[in-house]
Amino acid sequence: MNVQRRIALLSVMIVMGAVLGRAQIPSWESANPIVPIPDPPLGIGATEKYKTLTEFPDAPTPERVRLGRWLFFDKRLSADNTISCASCHQPKSAFSENTPVSTGIGGQKGNRKAPSFLNQAWTATPHFFWDGRAASLEEQAGGPMVNPIEMGNENHDVVVQKLSDIRGYAKHFKEAFGTEEISIERVTKAIADYERTRMSGNSPWDKWRKGGDRNAVSQEVKKGHELFFGNAFCNNCHLGQNFNDGKFHNLGIGWDPEAKKFADEGRYQVTKMDADRGAFKTPSLRDVSKHAPYMHDGSIKTLREVVELYIKGGNRNPHLDRQIDHRFAEQLDLSENEITALVKFMEALDGEGYQDTEPTAFPQ
Repeated sequence: MNVQRRIALLSVMIVMGAVLGRAQIPSWESANPIVPIPDPPLGIGATEKYKTLTEFPDAPTPERVRLGRWLFFDKRLSADNTISCASCHQPKSAFSENTPVSTGIGGQKGNRKAPSFLNQAWTATPHFFWDGRAASLEEQAGGPMVNPIEMGNENHDVVVQKLSDIRGYAKHFKEAFGTEEISIERVTKAIADYERTRMSGNSPWDKWRKGGDRNAVSQEVKKGHELFFGNAFCNNCHLGQNFNDGKFHNLGIGWDPEAKKFADEGRYQVTKMDADRGAFKTPSLRDVSKHAPYMHDGSIKTLREVVELYIKGGNRNPHLDRQIDHRFAEQLDLSENEITALVKFMEALDGEGYQDTEPTAFPQ
Protein backbone atom coordinates (compact mmCIF):
# COMPACT_ATOMS: atom_id res chain seq x y z
CA MET A 1 0.00 0.00 0.00
CA ASN A 2 1.53 3.32 -1.06
CA VAL A 3 1.83 6.32 1.22
CA GLN A 4 -1.07 8.24 -0.36
CA ARG A 5 -3.47 5.33 0.07
CA ARG A 6 -2.37 4.91 3.68
CA ILE A 7 -2.99 8.58 4.37
CA ALA A 8 -6.42 8.42 2.73
CA LEU A 9 -7.37 5.30 4.71
CA LEU A 10 -6.20 6.88 7.94
CA SER A 11 -8.27 10.00 7.21
CA VAL A 12 -11.37 7.90 6.63
CA MET A 13 -10.80 6.00 9.89
CA ILE A 14 -10.42 9.26 11.83
CA VAL A 15 -13.65 10.65 10.38
CA MET A 16 -15.53 7.41 11.08
CA GLY A 17 -14.18 7.35 14.63
CA ALA A 18 -15.38 10.88 15.23
CA VAL A 19 -18.82 10.08 13.83
CA LEU A 20 -19.11 6.92 15.90
CA GLY A 21 -17.95 8.79 18.98
CA ARG A 22 -20.66 11.34 18.53
CA ALA A 23 -23.22 8.65 17.89
CA GLN A 24 -22.35 6.96 21.18
CA ILE A 25 -23.10 10.09 23.22
CA PRO A 26 -26.67 9.66 24.56
CA SER A 27 -29.13 12.24 23.35
CA TRP A 28 -29.91 13.29 26.90
CA GLU A 29 -26.30 14.33 27.49
CA SER A 30 -26.37 16.61 24.46
CA ALA A 31 -29.69 18.02 25.68
CA ASN A 32 -28.22 18.90 29.09
CA PRO A 33 -24.48 19.56 28.85
CA ILE A 34 -22.25 20.32 31.82
CA VAL A 35 -21.86 24.10 32.14
CA PRO A 36 -19.87 26.26 34.57
CA ILE A 37 -21.50 27.51 37.75
CA PRO A 38 -22.92 30.95 36.86
CA ASP A 39 -21.79 34.17 38.48
CA PRO A 40 -24.46 36.14 40.34
CA PRO A 41 -26.06 38.91 38.27
CA LEU A 42 -25.81 42.56 39.24
CA GLY A 43 -27.45 43.21 42.61
CA ILE A 44 -27.02 39.68 44.00
CA GLY A 45 -24.32 38.46 46.37
CA ALA A 46 -22.10 41.54 46.40
CA THR A 47 -22.95 42.53 49.99
CA GLU A 48 -23.26 38.99 51.36
CA LYS A 49 -20.73 36.83 53.24
CA TYR A 50 -20.50 34.49 50.26
CA LYS A 51 -20.48 36.62 47.15
CA THR A 52 -20.63 33.78 44.61
CA LEU A 53 -22.07 30.27 44.64
CA THR A 54 -18.60 28.73 44.51
CA GLU A 55 -17.68 30.36 47.84
CA PHE A 56 -20.36 28.49 49.81
CA PRO A 57 -19.46 25.47 51.95
CA ASP A 58 -20.23 22.32 49.94
CA ALA A 59 -20.71 24.59 46.94
CA PRO A 60 -22.74 23.46 43.92
CA THR A 61 -20.70 21.68 41.26
CA PRO A 62 -21.42 21.67 37.52
CA GLU A 63 -22.03 17.91 37.63
CA ARG A 64 -24.52 18.12 40.51
CA VAL A 65 -26.33 21.03 38.90
CA ARG A 66 -26.60 19.13 35.61
CA LEU A 67 -28.06 16.11 37.42
CA GLY A 68 -30.37 18.36 39.43
CA ARG A 69 -31.67 20.01 36.28
CA TRP A 70 -32.76 16.65 34.89
CA LEU A 71 -34.36 15.65 38.19
CA PHE A 72 -36.14 18.99 38.57
CA PHE A 73 -37.88 18.60 35.21
CA ASP A 74 -38.33 14.79 35.27
CA LYS A 75 -41.99 13.81 35.72
CA ARG A 76 -40.97 10.26 36.55
CA LEU A 77 -40.29 11.44 40.09
CA SER A 78 -44.07 11.47 40.64
CA ALA A 79 -46.21 8.41 41.30
CA ASP A 80 -48.02 8.56 37.96
CA ASN A 81 -45.25 10.17 35.86
CA THR A 82 -47.26 13.34 35.25
CA ILE A 83 -45.84 15.89 37.70
CA SER A 84 -42.33 17.31 38.07
CA CYS A 85 -40.96 20.05 40.29
CA ALA A 86 -41.31 22.32 37.26
CA SER A 87 -45.03 21.58 36.94
CA CYS A 88 -45.61 24.06 39.77
CA HIS A 89 -42.29 25.96 39.90
CA GLN A 90 -42.55 27.14 36.31
CA PRO A 91 -39.62 28.95 34.64
CA LYS A 92 -42.00 31.23 32.72
CA SER A 93 -43.41 32.45 36.05
CA ALA A 94 -39.94 33.00 37.57
CA PHE A 95 -40.28 29.55 39.17
CA SER A 96 -43.64 30.32 40.76
CA GLU A 97 -46.91 29.73 38.89
CA ASN A 98 -49.73 31.74 37.34
CA THR A 99 -52.57 29.89 39.04
CA PRO A 100 -54.06 30.54 42.52
CA VAL A 101 -52.96 27.14 43.85
CA SER A 102 -50.90 24.18 42.66
CA THR A 103 -52.24 21.12 40.87
CA GLY A 104 -50.81 17.68 41.65
CA ILE A 105 -51.32 14.12 40.45
CA GLY A 106 -54.79 13.23 39.30
CA GLY A 107 -55.66 16.91 38.96
CA GLN A 108 -55.84 17.36 42.73
CA LYS A 109 -55.73 20.96 43.95
CA GLY A 110 -53.73 22.11 46.94
CA ASN A 111 -54.60 25.15 49.05
CA ARG A 112 -51.43 27.15 48.32
CA LYS A 113 -49.55 28.30 45.25
CA ALA A 114 -45.91 27.44 44.68
CA PRO A 115 -43.58 30.21 45.91
CA SER A 116 -40.56 31.18 43.84
CA PHE A 117 -37.12 30.04 45.01
CA LEU A 118 -35.02 32.57 43.07
CA ASN A 119 -31.85 33.70 44.88
CA GLN A 120 -32.48 31.26 47.71
CA ALA A 121 -28.81 30.36 47.97
CA TRP A 122 -28.85 33.60 49.96
CA THR A 123 -31.73 33.52 52.42
CA ALA A 124 -32.43 35.70 55.44
CA THR A 125 -33.55 32.75 57.58
CA PRO A 126 -33.51 28.94 57.11
CA HIS A 127 -37.27 28.71 56.57
CA PHE A 128 -38.74 27.37 53.32
CA PHE A 129 -42.34 26.92 52.11
CA TRP A 130 -44.98 29.51 52.96
CA ASP A 131 -45.16 28.20 56.53
CA GLY A 132 -41.42 27.67 56.98
CA ARG A 133 -41.71 23.95 57.73
CA ALA A 134 -38.55 23.05 55.78
CA ALA A 135 -35.13 24.06 57.06
CA SER A 136 -33.28 23.82 53.73
CA LEU A 137 -33.77 23.75 49.98
CA GLU A 138 -32.98 20.04 50.15
CA GLU A 139 -35.82 19.41 52.61
CA GLN A 140 -38.14 21.54 50.51
CA ALA A 141 -37.26 19.53 47.39
CA GLY A 142 -38.11 16.23 49.08
CA GLY A 143 -41.43 17.25 50.61
CA PRO A 144 -43.66 17.32 47.51
CA MET A 145 -42.43 13.90 46.37
CA VAL A 146 -44.30 12.20 49.22
CA ASN A 147 -47.23 14.60 49.48
CA PRO A 148 -50.35 12.64 48.42
CA ILE A 149 -51.83 15.53 46.45
CA GLU A 150 -48.59 16.73 44.87
CA MET A 151 -46.25 14.06 43.47
CA GLY A 152 -48.00 11.29 45.38
CA ASN A 153 -45.28 8.74 46.17
CA GLU A 154 -45.88 6.46 49.14
CA ASN A 155 -42.40 7.24 50.49
CA HIS A 156 -38.95 8.34 49.35
CA ASP A 157 -37.83 4.73 48.85
CA VAL A 158 -40.26 4.52 45.93
CA VAL A 159 -38.61 7.54 44.31
CA VAL A 160 -35.13 6.08 44.80
CA GLN A 161 -36.18 2.74 43.32
CA LYS A 162 -37.75 4.37 40.25
CA LEU A 163 -34.58 6.31 39.57
CA SER A 164 -32.42 3.22 40.20
CA ASP A 165 -34.42 1.39 37.54
CA ILE A 166 -33.49 4.07 34.98
CA ARG A 167 -30.03 2.80 34.02
CA GLY A 168 -28.99 6.06 32.37
CA TYR A 169 -29.05 7.95 35.66
CA ALA A 170 -26.33 5.85 37.38
CA LYS A 171 -23.46 7.38 35.41
CA HIS A 172 -24.58 10.89 36.28
CA PHE A 173 -24.94 10.18 39.99
CA LYS A 174 -21.36 8.91 39.86
CA GLU A 175 -20.24 12.09 38.10
CA ALA A 176 -22.03 14.21 40.68
CA PHE A 177 -21.24 12.29 43.88
CA GLY A 178 -18.38 9.88 43.16
CA THR A 179 -20.36 6.63 43.12
CA GLU A 180 -23.46 5.32 41.35
CA GLU A 181 -25.43 5.08 44.60
CA ILE A 182 -28.84 6.75 44.41
CA SER A 183 -30.34 7.98 47.67
CA ILE A 184 -32.99 10.54 48.51
CA GLU A 185 -30.28 12.71 50.08
CA ARG A 186 -28.40 12.79 46.79
CA VAL A 187 -31.58 13.37 44.78
CA THR A 188 -32.63 16.37 46.87
CA LYS A 189 -29.07 17.72 47.04
CA ALA A 190 -28.81 17.75 43.25
CA ILE A 191 -32.21 19.42 42.85
CA ALA A 192 -31.36 22.02 45.51
CA ASP A 193 -28.04 22.81 43.83
CA TYR A 194 -29.81 23.35 40.51
CA GLU A 195 -32.27 25.65 42.30
CA ARG A 196 -29.37 27.59 43.83
CA THR A 197 -28.18 28.49 40.34
CA ARG A 198 -31.52 30.13 39.55
CA MET A 199 -30.63 33.71 40.33
CA SER A 200 -32.35 36.94 39.33
CA GLY A 201 -30.67 40.33 39.16
CA ASN A 202 -29.51 42.95 36.67
CA SER A 203 -33.05 44.31 36.67
CA PRO A 204 -33.70 47.88 35.55
CA TRP A 205 -33.71 48.84 39.25
CA ASP A 206 -30.33 47.13 39.78
CA LYS A 207 -28.88 48.88 36.76
CA TRP A 208 -29.99 52.20 38.23
CA ARG A 209 -29.16 51.68 41.91
CA LYS A 210 -26.19 49.29 41.65
CA GLY A 211 -24.90 50.03 38.18
CA GLY A 212 -25.23 53.80 38.18
CA ASP A 213 -27.32 54.01 35.00
CA ARG A 214 -29.65 56.95 35.68
CA ASN A 215 -31.59 56.21 32.52
CA ALA A 216 -32.31 52.56 33.34
CA VAL A 217 -35.70 53.38 34.90
CA SER A 218 -38.40 56.01 34.49
CA GLN A 219 -39.13 58.89 36.82
CA GLU A 220 -42.24 57.01 37.89
CA VAL A 221 -40.10 54.07 39.04
CA LYS A 222 -37.83 56.47 40.93
CA LYS A 223 -40.87 57.92 42.65
CA GLY A 224 -42.01 54.41 43.55
CA HIS A 225 -38.55 53.68 44.96
CA GLU A 226 -38.77 56.76 47.14
CA LEU A 227 -42.16 55.70 48.46
CA PHE A 228 -41.14 52.05 48.95
CA PHE A 229 -38.18 52.98 51.13
CA GLY A 230 -39.94 55.96 52.66
CA ASN A 231 -43.49 56.88 53.57
CA ALA A 232 -45.09 53.69 52.24
CA PHE A 233 -43.00 51.64 54.74
CA CYS A 234 -42.77 48.64 52.37
CA ASN A 235 -39.13 48.18 53.36
CA ASN A 236 -40.19 47.28 56.91
CA CYS A 237 -40.62 43.69 55.70
CA HIS A 238 -39.41 43.65 52.10
CA LEU A 239 -35.72 44.31 52.66
CA GLY A 240 -32.25 43.21 51.55
CA GLN A 241 -31.22 42.05 48.09
CA ASN A 242 -34.23 39.73 47.86
CA PHE A 243 -36.73 42.22 49.34
CA ASN A 244 -37.62 39.64 51.97
CA ASP A 245 -37.16 39.58 55.76
CA GLY A 246 -37.58 35.80 56.03
CA LYS A 247 -40.23 36.27 58.72
CA PHE A 248 -43.92 35.42 58.99
CA HIS A 249 -46.72 37.97 58.98
CA ASN A 250 -50.49 37.86 59.32
CA LEU A 251 -52.26 40.06 56.75
CA GLY A 252 -55.66 38.53 57.37
CA ILE A 253 -55.66 36.55 54.11
CA GLY A 254 -58.23 33.76 54.31
CA TRP A 255 -59.87 35.04 57.52
CA ASP A 256 -63.58 34.24 57.83
CA PRO A 257 -65.12 36.85 60.17
CA GLU A 258 -68.32 34.84 60.65
CA ALA A 259 -66.64 31.53 61.44
CA LYS A 260 -63.82 33.42 63.17
CA LYS A 261 -61.11 31.21 61.72
CA PHE A 262 -58.65 31.02 58.83
CA ALA A 263 -59.06 28.80 55.82
CA ASP A 264 -55.33 28.07 56.24
CA GLU A 265 -53.60 28.72 59.57
CA GLY A 266 -50.15 29.00 58.01
CA ARG A 267 -47.17 29.16 60.37
CA TYR A 268 -49.34 28.01 63.29
CA GLN A 269 -49.43 24.52 61.77
CA VAL A 270 -45.67 24.34 62.36
CA THR A 271 -45.22 26.13 65.70
CA LYS A 272 -48.65 25.65 67.35
CA MET A 273 -48.28 29.18 68.73
CA ASP A 274 -51.47 31.28 68.66
CA ALA A 275 -49.52 34.34 67.57
CA ASP A 276 -48.63 32.51 64.34
CA ARG A 277 -52.21 31.82 63.26
CA GLY A 278 -52.71 33.06 59.71
CA ALA A 279 -49.06 34.10 59.34
CA PHE A 280 -47.11 33.36 56.17
CA LYS A 281 -43.57 34.00 55.03
CA THR A 282 -42.81 37.32 53.36
CA PRO A 283 -42.31 36.58 49.65
CA SER A 284 -39.42 38.02 47.67
CA LEU A 285 -40.32 40.85 45.30
CA ARG A 286 -37.75 39.82 42.71
CA ASP A 287 -39.67 39.22 39.43
CA VAL A 288 -42.89 39.67 41.36
CA SER A 289 -44.75 40.81 38.23
CA LYS A 290 -44.54 37.19 37.02
CA HIS A 291 -46.08 35.67 40.17
CA ALA A 292 -49.71 36.77 39.82
CA PRO A 293 -52.12 35.99 41.36
CA TYR A 294 -50.70 36.93 44.75
CA MET A 295 -50.57 35.75 48.38
CA HIS A 296 -50.23 32.16 49.52
CA ASP A 297 -53.67 31.28 48.18
CA GLY A 298 -53.56 33.34 45.00
CA SER A 299 -56.58 35.32 46.19
CA ILE A 300 -55.38 38.77 45.02
CA LYS A 301 -55.20 39.25 41.28
CA THR A 302 -52.92 42.26 40.80
CA LEU A 303 -50.05 44.12 42.42
CA ARG A 304 -52.25 47.18 42.64
CA GLU A 305 -54.78 45.26 44.72
CA VAL A 306 -51.94 44.09 46.97
CA VAL A 307 -50.93 47.69 47.65
CA GLU A 308 -54.57 48.59 48.32
CA LEU A 309 -54.80 45.76 50.88
CA TYR A 310 -51.92 47.32 52.82
CA ILE A 311 -53.46 50.78 52.57
CA LYS A 312 -56.63 49.55 54.27
CA GLY A 313 -54.59 47.80 56.98
CA GLY A 314 -55.10 44.20 55.89
CA ASN A 315 -58.12 42.10 56.88
CA ARG A 316 -58.88 42.54 60.57
CA ASN A 317 -58.52 39.44 62.75
CA PRO A 318 -57.31 38.71 66.30
CA HIS A 319 -53.72 38.06 65.19
CA LEU A 320 -53.27 40.76 62.54
CA ASP A 321 -49.65 41.87 62.27
CA ARG A 322 -49.16 45.22 64.02
CA GLN A 323 -46.86 46.31 61.22
CA ILE A 324 -49.84 46.61 58.87
CA ASP A 325 -52.92 47.01 61.07
CA HIS A 326 -55.17 50.10 61.12
CA ARG A 327 -52.71 52.07 63.27
CA PHE A 328 -50.11 51.61 60.57
CA ALA A 329 -52.57 52.09 57.71
CA GLU A 330 -53.71 55.42 59.14
CA GLN A 331 -50.22 56.72 58.35
CA LEU A 332 -50.66 55.86 54.69
CA ASP A 333 -52.32 58.39 52.47
CA LEU A 334 -51.31 57.31 48.99
CA SER A 335 -52.85 58.83 45.89
CA GLU A 336 -53.76 56.80 42.84
CA ASN A 337 -50.60 58.06 41.12
CA GLU A 338 -48.46 57.00 44.07
CA ILE A 339 -49.97 53.52 44.02
CA THR A 340 -49.14 53.33 40.32
CA ALA A 341 -45.57 54.44 41.06
CA LEU A 342 -45.16 51.67 43.65
CA VAL A 343 -46.40 49.09 41.14
CA LYS A 344 -44.00 50.39 38.49
CA PHE A 345 -41.16 50.16 41.01
CA MET A 346 -41.96 46.50 41.70
CA GLU A 347 -42.19 45.76 38.00
CA ALA A 348 -38.69 47.23 37.62
CA LEU A 349 -37.39 44.36 39.79
CA ASP A 350 -37.86 41.91 36.91
CA GLY A 351 -34.38 40.54 36.29
CA GLU A 352 -32.36 37.99 34.39
CA GLY A 353 -30.12 35.04 35.09
CA TYR A 354 -32.73 32.45 36.12
CA GLN A 355 -34.39 31.73 32.79
CA ASP A 356 -34.39 28.10 31.67
CA THR A 357 -36.31 25.58 29.60
CA GLU A 358 -36.95 21.89 30.09
CA PRO A 359 -34.27 19.54 28.70
CA THR A 360 -35.44 17.89 25.51
CA ALA A 361 -34.24 14.45 26.63
CA PHE A 362 -33.76 12.61 29.93
CA PRO A 363 -31.63 9.62 31.03
CA GLN A 364 -33.10 6.30 29.95
